[in-house]
Amino acid sequence: MNALYDAYAALTGWIFEHALQPLLYAAGLMDWAEDLYDWLDFALFGLFGILAVWLVCRPLEAWRPVEPRQDRRAIRTDMLYTVLTRLGLLPLLAFVFLASVQAMWEGWLTEQGLLPPTLEELVPALRAHPLLAFACYVVILDFGEYWRHRAQHTLRWWWALHEIHHAQRQMTFWTDDRNHVLDDVLAALWFGGIALLIGVPPGQFPLIVLLLRLAESLSHANVRLDFGRLGERLFVSPRFHRLHHGVLSAGAQGKNYAVLLPVWDWVFGTADFRRGVYPPTGVPDGDEALATGGWLRQQVGGLRRMAGALGLRRRPAAAPSDAAGLDPRPGPQARTRTPA
Repeated sequence: MNALYDAYAALTGWIFEHALQPLLYAAGLMDWAEDLYDWLDFALFGLFGILAVWLVCRPLEAWRPVEPRQDRRAIRTDMLYTVLTRLGLLPLLAFVFLASVQAMWEGWLTEQGLLPPTLEELVPALRAHPLLAFACYVVILDFGEYWRHRAQHTLRWWWALHEIHHAQRQMTFWTDDRNHVLDDVLAALWFGGIALLIGVPPGQFPLIVLLLRLAESLSHANVRLDFGRLGERLFVSPRFHRLHHGVLSAGAQGKNYAVLLPVWDWVFGTADFRRGVYPPTGVPDGDEALATGGWLRQQVGGLRRMAGALGLRRRPAAAPSDAAGLDPRPGPQARTRTPA
């Protein structure tokens, strides 16, 4: 692990010294050197994340696609979402921002003669087993992500933002980052806050982010793939998560909210383990702008829907259950597309 960190730091330093620093010097902007180095660190990590996801998911989609790539414009929009999101890496930025809050919190606890309630303080044995500690961090953060995801579907104002993610009818591994900016900010603060609360070491946080991002991208991939009767109950598969995006499965009464570990859906009664089912995706009777509009149009549409859900506009956003097509009764508005 230390060798990987050293190699990454050496690459970052080389790029900054030979490519960016001369430009700053020539432009008389050396005062911005530290900020630019921090951005380069985030950007490189984001690029590595995109590359890792592409190397894993693109061959799978070419191998056994659920449906052909027909709406390439929608996919290109999702690719733009991915670039904007992963080069910014909101979870890392939130982690850095919340670190100052954590420092003040821990300082106050120390003044009161108390120890910060981190996971390793509660379970001292984890200090001698870093891999076990890492696994515990992943499990706890994944549990938090399960409840954050359920909140996105059950709170009307949050669903108004999250519907952008579900509006995609041509789902691919790029769809993972198809989110409203405000939705991403809330998710990053949630994730970063939990990480700081349980004491995730700064050096391990990027690896956890990379692991969960890879799992999420794989789960959105346009591939006919499940992990078998046992494996489906251990890790979220593309089939398991496609049922969540299915036009008759998502919403306030939806299923399969888990990001990495389906055990949370199993325990809390939201699991759908049907095998061999790959439904069409999208939001029936949803806002067409969220499905086919460009990035800016979707962002504006999400804000308008949230304002409606909060009662700030006359026309509120549709309830999560209705917007996600949970009503199984046939009608003229029902989607008739046959699953591929």
